[in-house]
Amino acid sequence: MLKRYLPSVVQYTSIEGVEIVVADNGSTDNSKQVVKDFPVKWLSLGRNYGFAEGYNRALESIDSQYVVLLNSDVEVTNNWLNPLLQYLDENEDIAAVQPKILSWTRKEYFEHAGAAGGMMDRLGYPYCRGRILSSVEKDQHQYDSICSVFWTSGACMCVRTNIYKEMGGLDNDFFAHMEEIDLCWRMQCRGYRLACVPSGVVYHLGGGMLNYDSPRKTYLNFRNCLLMLYKNLPSNRLWKVLISRFFLDYLAACHLLLTGHIRNAWAVVQARYAFWKMRSSFRNRRKENIEKAIVPYPETIADRSIIFDYYFTRS
Repeated sequence: MLKRYLPSVVQYTSIEGVEIVVADNGSTDNSKQVVKDFPVKWLSLGRNYGFAEGYNRALESIDSQYVVLLNSDVEVTNNWLNPLLQYLDENEDIAAVQPKILSWTRKEYFEHAGAAGGMMDRLGYPYCRGRILSSVEKDQHQYDSICSVFWTSGACMCVRTNIYKEMGGLDNDFFAHMEEIDLCWRMQCRGYRLACVPSGVVYHLGGGMLNYDSPRKTYLNFRNCLLMLYKNLPSNRLWKVLISRFFLDYLAACHLLLTGHIRNAWAVVQARYAFWKMRSSFRNRRKENIEKAIVPYPETIADRSIIFDYYFTRS
């Protein structure tokens, strides 16, 4: 990944005042040797803390105005960063932005994890401009306008460093997946906005850590989505959503089982069990989020069910 993607980051990020930091999350290969000839800062974390805590620990030593969380499987393009920085400079209420994220393997298509800006439906299912569930659109410049979004992708998120730290960063207990959506939800509830600035363009391989059909990925996505809903939904909506998700999650498990994805089906069941087991340890985090919320329920949450629309109305 470093050999393939770091050269583009170095080539197209030669902006005054910008430093590239490679955070080593406990690698056991020769990654340090690979980057030694690049003008980057090497930051060794000692062991694998996961995506969430890894970034949090890396940012402890960074005191910049903005920071970009950039996956190691992202190829950037010429002038990818300037539009993001300019938009943040011009809009003080914007906490984080993302560029347009296209697929590295199919460059004319959007990439699953972020596309042209992340959204969420009323039952807590994330989707994007350019991607609904597993259906990904071809980029025909239909989403080239700047748009307010519910979440910005952790694959390439440019965020105000002070706000990131004010929010407590990514939730360490998520380990990986959904942690950036949880962070974005907290930022919105405390009065900030988020946006996609599609004039910046990057290409994301996707699945660099775990393949999209990995049972581990399924487990983390289902578990962390439930934890995120529990942490952030106001009381008048929480149990309606959790009851709906009970039926929909087990329906998803049945579908996986009937289509031969037995390990993924079991991962959904394990994820639900893990959520109920972990729920009590998240009670104080939920209390803090509710108490500090200026906006109890962000208006960027769509008043629709993408599951119903996708499978029944095809809209």
